[in-house]
Amino acid sequence: MRINVDLNRCQAYAQCAFLAPDVFRLHGEEALLYQPDVDEARRDDVLRAAAACPVQAILLDRVEVPRGER
Repeated sequence: MRINVDLNRCQAYAQCAFLAPDVFRLHGEEALLYQPDVDEARRDDVLRAAAACPVQAILLDRVEVPRGER
C-alpha cells in the first residue's frame, strides 16, 4: 500500500499519528512525517488513520505485487 499525504491540506490534527504511530508521526507541532510505502500487515491501521483524518489529507493507493514475487 502506498500513502500520499496532501501536506497543503494537512492541519496536523495528529489523528493519523494516534491510530498508526509506526507509520505517521508529528515532528514539532506542525510537520507530519510518514512512511510512503507500508506492508499489508499495517493495512487496517492505515485505513483507520485515513478515515479519521478530519480534512481527508491522506490518500491511499494499493500497490499490486507481481505474481512472481508473492
